[in-house]
Parts: sequence; C-alpha cells; structure tokens
Amino acid sequence: MKRFWSSTWEIIEVIAISAAAVFLIRQFLAQPFLVSGASMEPNFQHGNYLIIDELTYRFRGPERGEVIVFRYPNDRSTFFIKRIAGLPGEQAVVAGGRITVYKDGEAVFSEGNTNGSIDVKLKADEYFVIGDNRYNSFDSRNWGPVSRKDIIGVARVRVLPFNEFGIIDYTN
Repeated sequence: MKRFWSSTWEIIEVIAISAAAVFLIRQFLAQPFLVSGASMEPNFQHGNYLIIDELTYRFRGPERGEVIVFRYPNDRSTFFIKRIAGLPGEQAVVAGGRITVYKDGEAVFSEGNTNGSIDVKLKADEYFVIGDNRYNSFDSRNWGPVSRKDIIGVARVRVLPFNEFGIIDYTN
C-alpha cells in the first residue's frame, strides 16, 4: 500500500510540475497561433500553425517587416496577424495604389499594389500594420494603427504544415 501511495504522489508531482511549466511558457515566453483567412498570403496560408515569441518585445520594440499577432483594436477578444509597415512617430500614407511611410519627411518604406486611402501620423506607442495579401486584408488601412499594448508577440516558427516547418526569417 505504501508503494501505491508513493507512486501516486510521484505521478501527481510530475503532472503539477508539467502543468506549471506549460503555464509559464504560454504566459511569458511563447504561444501557438493558428492562421485564419487569406490576408497574409502568399507568406502564411489559412491553417498554418505558428509559434509566437512573447519574450523579444520585453527587451526591444517591434521592427518594420516583422509579422506580429495582436488584439484587434475594435474587439480585444479577437487576434489578428499582420506585418508592421509603420513605426511610432512615423506617418503612413496610402494613396494612388501605394503605401508610403515617412520618417521626418523622408520615405522609409514604399510599396505599390495596394488599395485604400489613409494618412495617419503614428503616436509614440502606435504601429501601422498591413496584410501581405494587400487586396484581401482587413488592417490599419481600414481601422487605423495598433497600440503597443495590444501586441502579443512576433511570429517566430512555422510548425504546420510540416513541409514548411522552420524559423521565420526577417532578414530579407
């Protein structure tokens, strides 16, 4: 009987330690995210399973070109995935089929093949985000900037589909 209780207690300890480890990792380090919709095609497809790094932005701010997961500003229970185009203090202008981001009056990002019309000066804690599929994305062109407090983290690893498994590269 003593051996039974000893084994049972060991199992309970393993389960408790495992649950605590999973909780801490999900709360402070990383969490899974399932891409839903076509707004990030061709780089991320509907059904891609990603790991979101929640730790990096505790040490530095988000950077242009990174793909982030954030709470939708008009419904904080909904999560979106988009690419950062504009940083705090910059001006994002979408007009004539182009998106151009200005810093101190000089263009720091410019890209064609887009739609919409907006001219917004980003505050000290705001980011302008866009989907990679410019003609099929609901993003900052529609509802404005994303606040830093709503950003969950940066997409770091693609887990599924298995043939695309790997670290997401932001050096290009």
